[in-house]
Amino acid sequence: MALHCASKRLVKKDFNISCQEMAFFLLGKILVRQLDNGTILKGRIVETECYLGNEDKASKSYNGRRTPANEPMYMPFGTCYVYQTYGMYYCFNISSVEPGAAVLLRSLEPIVGMEEMKQFRQGKRASEITKPEKLCDGPSKLCISMDIKKDNCNKLDLGDPDNNMLWVEDDFLMNPDHLSVVKTSRIGIESAGEEWAQKPLRFYIAGNSSVSKRDKRAEKHLLIN
Repeated sequence: MALHCASKRLVKKDFNISCQEMAFFLLGKILVRQLDNGTILKGRIVETECYLGNEDKASKSYNGRRTPANEPMYMPFGTCYVYQTYGMYYCFNISSVEPGAAVLLRSLEPIVGMEEMKQFRQGKRASEITKPEKLCDGPSKLCISMDIKKDNCNKLDLGDPDNNMLWVEDDFLMNPDHLSVVKTSRIGIESAGEEWAQKPLRFYIAGNSSVSKRDKRAEKHLLIN
C-alpha cells in the first residue's frame, strides 16, 4: 500500500480537456475528501470510464437528454456529478469540456484514512474489506468509503479553491509517462447495444490490485505493444 504522497491540488484549467483525455489524465491522481470533522481521506485514482454525451448510447445524456438529475454533465468542466444507482448506491463522475460528457471514477487505491473508510463500509459487504485494496474497488464502494453522496458532493466544482470538501491532487511521486494503462470496454452497459458496450472507453492502471475488473486479454495486448 502506498504511503502518504507529495502532491499539489489541481486547478480549474487542469480539467479543461476532452472526456477521453481526462480519463487518462486522472489515472494516478489523488482524490481527496475532507469530512465535516476535518478528517482527510485520500485514494489514488486507478480506474476510469468515459461517457461521451450526446452520441454515447450508454450515457445519461444520450441524444441530448437533459434533466435536473443529469444537469452537472452540462455544467463547466470539473463539476462533480453524483447519481444514485439501484436506488441505494452512488456513482461519482467529473464533467469534461464537452457538454453532456463526464468521466466516471471506478476505483481508488486507498492511501490515507483507511480506518475511516472501513467504518463507512461497515454493513456494506463487510467481509470484503479485510484487505485495504477492497475498500474502493468499484464505483459504489468508492463513494461509500469516501462518504460521497448526492446531497453532499453533487455539483461541487473541483477547480474551486474554496471547495474544502472534495478535490483532486497531482502526485509528484507518480510519473504519468511511466504508467502502464489498459484500455478496454466499459462494465454493465450491455443494454446500450453491442457497439457501445464494446467500445474501449474504460482505462485502468495495469497491475494495480484495487482495479474493479481486469481484462486479461487487453493486458496481454498491452504487454505485446
